[in-house]
Amino acid sequence: MAGPQPLGDPAPADGLLPAGAAVGAPERDFGVYLHVPFCRVRCGYCDFNTYTATELRGVKQSDYASQAVLEVEAAGRILTDSGLPAREASTVFFGGGTPTLLPAEHLARMLASVRSVWGIAAGAEVTTEANPDSVDEAYLAHLAGAGFTRVSFGMQSAVPRVLATLERTHDPERVPLVVRWARDAGLDVSLDLIYGTPGETLADWRASLEHAIAQAPDHLSAYSLIVEEGTKLARQIRRGELVQPDEDLQADFYELADELLAAAGYSWYEVSNWATDDAHRSRHNLAYWRSQDWWGVGPGAHSHMGGVRWWNVKHPAAYADRVLSGLSPAAGRETLDDATREVERVLLRSRIREGIAVASLSPQGRHEVAGLIADGLIDGAAAIGGSIELTLRGRLLADAVVRRLTD
Repeated sequence: MAGPQPLGDPAPADGLLPAGAAVGAPERDFGVYLHVPFCRVRCGYCDFNTYTATELRGVKQSDYASQAVLEVEAAGRILTDSGLPAREASTVFFGGGTPTLLPAEHLARMLASVRSVWGIAAGAEVTTEANPDSVDEAYLAHLAGAGFTRVSFGMQSAVPRVLATLERTHDPERVPLVVRWARDAGLDVSLDLIYGTPGETLADWRASLEHAIAQAPDHLSAYSLIVEEGTKLARQIRRGELVQPDEDLQADFYELADELLAAAGYSWYEVSNWATDDAHRSRHNLAYWRSQDWWGVGPGAHSHMGGVRWWNVKHPAAYADRVLSGLSPAAGRETLDDATREVERVLLRSRIREGIAVASLSPQGRHEVAGLIADGLIDGAAAIGGSIELTLRGRLLADAVVRRLTD
């Protein structure tokens, strides 16, 4: 289970938002995130808000879709009553946990509720995450028929020893099968990889990248493993059972990923994400990095509307109690001040290839541009043209770039 909730103000029981949330809303995209908080087993590295069957305190997975639909319906009323304009969902994303532990018809029902309450824009991106061993050909065909357009498979590695350390349960040879089934159903495909697992070598990582590229996905994500406090993996490292890779090796992993993916025709568009072309970038995740609006449905889900951010109660039992009682499941919220919004804008937008307009930075931020060029952290030609764009070295040191642009 994830760590503690953020600090914030109590959220009202009716869920109504302050008037400021509506300011500028017609110019912002609107997306919906649906969190499915169930996993068959808990991976040792995972710090997400997920629960196995023994941790549910009597809550039934089979009831979850109905509860999520109740929140979607309430959300529609809350946004209207808070003065937000009617907007169709331009992206919908089912994350977890493992959304595909639920029957396909349950995911379809949840998606249908989004369509009924808000509408789904023509050409919208509709994604679900999935484990390779949680779907079959019929399941993926059902999703496509219900309006899903994209599936993101948690491949993580192609090396059985690495998967065992991560406590992933699928066979690497399952990945080509599920990719083919998704393609046959007409779904776009993304593969998620993790690098830096204790004991993983550069040769292991190369094998995983080559195996992923061989499947010709439309999109690839490569995330550095973060050892979160409170996880089984953190305890194993603390006891000396596993050794965490050093930062230099992590950098080598990233540089190899960028090299092999570029050679295979993939372009980076965010520090940890590559796509075959602009059309196959994750539009839902881009909305996060561009500070657009989204409603997060489910236990522990976070939402954002016009600088107002809130988060739901974490446990599925508490969530069920709230929505079945007609109360907002929000546990807390915060309204970001101008200074915080500016830091977040730079933090998020600097991670994406389109970058940040130099003219939009503070005077101190603009003063740092020449030094960042000299240090090889941002592209000099792009900066002269008016845009902050990270170099490969800058992507490796993105946090340092942000600090210099915002301090």
